[in-house]
Amino acid sequence: MTPALPLPTPGRPGPVVMGIVNVTPDSFSDGGRFASTELALAHGADLVAAGADLLDVGGESTRPGATRPVPAEELDRVVPVITELAAQGAVVSVDTMRAEVAAASVAAGAHVVNDVSGGLADPEMFDVVAQTGAVLVLMHWRAHSTEMQRGTFTHYPSGVVEGVRAELAARVEVALAAGVREEQLVLDPGLGFAKTAEQNWELLQGLGAVEALGFPVLVGASRKSFLGSLLAAPDGTPRPVDRREHAGVALSLLLAARGVWGLRVHDVEATVDALDVWRRLGAPAEGGAR
Repeated sequence: MTPALPLPTPGRPGPVVMGIVNVTPDSFSDGGRFASTELALAHGADLVAAGADLLDVGGESTRPGATRPVPAEELDRVVPVITELAAQGAVVSVDTMRAEVAAASVAAGAHVVNDVSGGLADPEMFDVVAQTGAVLVLMHWRAHSTEMQRGTFTHYPSGVVEGVRAELAARVEVALAAGVREEQLVLDPGLGFAKTAEQNWELLQGLGAVEALGFPVLVGASRKSFLGSLLAAPDGTPRPVDRREHAGVALSLLLAARGVWGLRVHDVEATVDALDVWRRLGAPAEGGAR
């Protein structure tokens, strides 16, 4: 099943590329670089020119330990950016856990609500999505950033793959009961959220369990700490955030080859270039949502 989402280049094989626009001062990868409306708009335009199909605009950092902005601050960050990007013809997603922000963003032109809490942070989120008809990305989530990496939340008695599968399935049922339609849903396994580095790799290896739920799957691995741990220096120092691009692109290609619906990435140009090579050398004629 494919979300009712207007995408460019219909029929093009491979995943949707979702470019990240962080309108925040404290995101883990590029905090502060695009914190003003003007900088965020320029960055969004650059990502579209580089080949992004979707722009995911967020006003709240979800890095481990991050403090939440008040709702008014989040609205002030994202709504002007979404309004202008949508007016320019971009397909826009809002990265938010708040129903109030989701409603205002859809009214401003967003087609997608990317809720990293899977509807757990705000019980009104599913009502907003049901009423607006927006596509909803349901991510696996257990706790806010200030506590999500505590041992209580990274403990999966049945293993991380089964735990994520079961908890996402439960969120799907709640969403459907609230009036969200099946064709509106995309699932995200939530790499890095209440998961250790090793659990992230286990989850990627067992991604078929999430795919078996029958919904499109979006994966956000770009620049995350488990890649930094993999690429650590001999003394154990993780590879810095700005030097993880090659590993992220390699992982994106592997995920494309297995048919994921979407990739949420910072490095759009490098990802799109790699996907173009993959297509030229014989990607399947059908697959993903392009």
